[in-house]
Amino acid sequence: MGGVEDEEPALKRIKVSSKGLAGLSNGSSSIEPIGGSLSDLMARPLPSEGDEEVIGSKGVIKKEEFVRIIAKALYSLGYKKSGAHLEEESGIPLNSSVTTLFMQQILDGNWDGSVAALKNIGLADDSTVKSASFLILEQKYLELLDGENLMDALKTLRTEIAPLCINTSRVRELSSCLVSPLHCCLAGSPKKDILRSRSKLLEELQKLLPPKIMIPEKRLEHLVEQALILQQEACNFHNSLDKEMSLYTDHQCGRTQIPSRTSQILEEHDDEVWFVQFSHNGKYLASSSNDRSAIIWEVDIDGGLSLKHRLSGHQKPVSSVSWSPGDQELLTCGLEEAVRRWDVSSGTCLQIYEKAGVGLVSCGWFPGGKYVLSGVNDKSICMWELDGKEVDCWKGKKTLKISDLEIMSDGKQILSICKDNAVLLLNIETKVERLIEEDQTITSFSLSNDSKFLLVNLLNQEIHLWNIEGDLKLVGKYTGHKRTRFIIRSCFGGLKQSFIASGSEDSQVYLWHRNSGELIESLPGHSGAVNCVSWNPANPHMLASASDDRTIRIWGLKELNLKYRNKHSNGIHYCNGGT
Repeated sequence: MGGVEDEEPALKRIKVSSKGLAGLSNGSSSIEPIGGSLSDLMARPLPSEGDEEVIGSKGVIKKEEFVRIIAKALYSLGYKKSGAHLEEESGIPLNSSVTTLFMQQILDGNWDGSVAALKNIGLADDSTVKSASFLILEQKYLELLDGENLMDALKTLRTEIAPLCINTSRVRELSSCLVSPLHCCLAGSPKKDILRSRSKLLEELQKLLPPKIMIPEKRLEHLVEQALILQQEACNFHNSLDKEMSLYTDHQCGRTQIPSRTSQILEEHDDEVWFVQFSHNGKYLASSSNDRSAIIWEVDIDGGLSLKHRLSGHQKPVSSVSWSPGDQELLTCGLEEAVRRWDVSSGTCLQIYEKAGVGLVSCGWFPGGKYVLSGVNDKSICMWELDGKEVDCWKGKKTLKISDLEIMSDGKQILSICKDNAVLLLNIETKVERLIEEDQTITSFSLSNDSKFLLVNLLNQEIHLWNIEGDLKLVGKYTGHKRTRFIIRSCFGGLKQSFIASGSEDSQVYLWHRNSGELIESLPGHSGAVNCVSWNPANPHMLASASDDRTIRIWGLKELNLKYRNKHSNGIHYCNGGT
């Protein structure tokens, strides 16, 4: 595509530099002894920290913690005898005798005893003692109300809860319960609901107390899930929901999960193909070209693409396209010309958006699909209703003649290249402007589906990944592709958008693992610069690339038995990796 134009610097706004690139109980609601019988309450306390034994080849797992967490899991799974046997055989109790007594007092409704036990449980932080006491006394107060013991409830509120001097707003709410008890009582079968609420109280106390005293519920499950997820995220080739994960072996995927073989070559354009973009539902692909046309391709049930509509009417090359939120309409932008809105079903042009004396340079949809936005070559950004009525225009140095345009999913911020080395994030409600400022000229950018990350392509053959949620932060860099003269576009893609794809001037498509930054594939096949890539959001195994060689290549998995059709049939060439 065309070269990158230099622009004079805009006034500095909020600047972020790219320098310094920054990784309960046992689950039972019955009132019975927890983790052993009450006769065992005077069992020896938990071992001291000074003589902790470690296990495992790395020497990082403390044996006491490991055994206690396993025992906790056994009780949670209902294997109470096994849990008790583990405690007895290992000599490591799940809970200290004081903690066990405290938990049993909660389930028994022994509020005075449980509050007193808090002081002997080993809490160093007085604020934690107060917060835990508040939860216990709140439960006591509500149960007294539920039993219609209003005077005792009032006494508890005045002499026990209020003197803690915390959570005053909640104290006022509890006071109102005396006036209207029905709104605060524990409804239903008293005994059943009291038991349930006391177990719930234990869960809340677990979150408040140090985990060494009360191990969080489902802690073992959480650790195992965390390990599996970390293995999955560290796998450079994980790209399929069908890939089962097992506890028996470490997770590992092969390159077979990555689209790396040409499954089709689309040859209907008569000149360089500058832009491609899959629809949100993955059922269509739109392409635009220097031949002044755009094409809508339809993806069939077997993954093959066929021409649905050729969109003609632009007087200049079509630089970009944008799908409506519902994929029923498509915008096409002529190079410094006009934006056209098309009906995808019929291929009919529904509206032309243009301004006298100036040309439009980019296009996009406002979330909800009721408004259309476009960058203008006078450096402003305009918004129209669907019928063509202009409803707003942000003037000043808001965009360049060569710029992408994105709108955050919440509709509050517009993103555009406002000067050669900066991306503008304009909050259209507060008018606050933030800048992502790079040390190199920016050629293009791409927004992630969740609107939390931005890919920025630079003149120096680097792609930067910015976290734009909250404070702007550079979090990744990708290198290896070639870019010296033309605008080259990149995209997020694959399962959970775990990969980065980019075109390149050396006629190849480059793929990186998003988290590790590792280059995992370079795909040959095109005979000209690859200007743009798009990953099918509904199919992590389908990727499209647009090239100066006038073709669009569709990339799929190597394992598939691909079809072959006549090269001249509908402008589509199916192949097994060759040209």
